[in-house]
Amino acid sequence: MPEMDYIILLLGMGLVTFIPRWAPLAFLSRLELPQWLLDALDLIPAAVLSALVLPVLVTTGEPRVLSLFRPEILVALPTFLFALKTRSLGGTVVLGMGLYWLAGKIF
Repeated sequence: MPEMDYIILLLGMGLVTFIPRWAPLAFLSRLELPQWLLDALDLIPAAVLSALVLPVLVTTGEPRVLSLFRPEILVALPTFLFALKTRSLGGTVVLGMGLYWLAGKIF
């Protein structure tokens, strides 16, 4: 009987994660969304990435303290400008990794 409990648990967890992803797609795919909403939805990935990356770049220590003059920022700024100019994911990753390695050697 314990095996059946695990199977039911796995199926339940699968449904709990699948339904919230499927439901908006199923209902919104039939609608014509206004352009302003589509434009706003396009900004979500950049906002999430910024929310994940920015605190690591400008804070340090426990508790977190604002520190604007860190080697990570010196690496992030030229990498960000390169990404904006070229729109090359591979080039941006290689440049960022190279600059981060160089900053580790210098600082």
